[in-house]
Amino acid sequence: MITRNFFLFLSQNKFVKSKASKWGPKLGVKSMIAGETIDEAMETVRRLNEQGLSGTVDHLGEFVYSREEAIESADYCIRTLEAIAEAEVDCNLSLKLTQLGLDVDRNLCRDNMMRILETAEKHNNFVRIDMEDYSHLDATLELLHELRQRFDNVGTAIQGYLYRAEKDTRQLKGVNLRLIKGAYKESPDVAYQKKEEVDRNYLNIIKTHMLNGSYAAVATHDHQIIDEVKAFAKEHHIPKTQFEFQMLYGFRNELQAEIAKEGYKMRVYIPFGNDWFGFYMRRLAERPQNIAFALRGLQSN
Repeated sequence: MITRNFFLFLSQNKFVKSKASKWGPKLGVKSMIAGETIDEAMETVRRLNEQGLSGTVDHLGEFVYSREEAIESADYCIRTLEAIAEAEVDCNLSLKLTQLGLDVDRNLCRDNMMRILETAEKHNNFVRIDMEDYSHLDATLELLHELRQRFDNVGTAIQGYLYRAEKDTRQLKGVNLRLIKGAYKESPDVAYQKKEEVDRNYLNIIKTHMLNGSYAAVATHDHQIIDEVKAFAKEHHIPKTQFEFQMLYGFRNELQAEIAKEGYKMRVYIPFGNDWFGFYMRRLAERPQNIAFALRGLQSN
């Protein structure tokens, strides 16, 4: 737990972030980040498509504090959607509301999302709002509700370590949800702290959403949970078209290929851009295997 908390602390440390760029190659960042540009991201998506895998791209960045940066981020998302359409790849878009100005001006963030969703709608594509820390949860769900009055090509993520996850999942019946365990450090007042409790609640929201007839994107690298979801779907006659599995780019590639070969949709979450530090530190915090991977990278340089 100390190790996890340490990396979560680093993920929000501006000083360390400012010094981190030179360590990226040594930490193995390139194996987890699909380049810095849209073109590099599209090439990665195309290669994964050829292997039978779908994609969702995320231009890394969060916690924007000026209107100009928020508008620039929205414009970049729009260019990314246009590039997906032009490349004719199987891929949608993931984004964070803080990147679009949620902490600057809610209306600005809403307007940015409207522009992005209009572009996605034009190209028959889907946009996923990534869930951030607990302090942004209510604002994210409120904005999602407002956006869905106009658009149905938008969904979000629900974090299984939160006590309120089941309630939120039930209230979002019919919405395409990415179901995740959660990657931020949250207080025991709002979130389970023990792995077995998180896993139990995580499986509960997956099953709840699937039984509601809603589309579930099951985002996990845990093969035991994946096997349980497969068995649950089979037992309850839930078609493979009602759910998919998602994993991070660069992780468990063999398992990703195996899932796709079994006829399930396997979508790879593909981050790109140069603002990788916060994302990468949270990945190290999530799993001890990720830390070992990074340490091997340091030792080999």
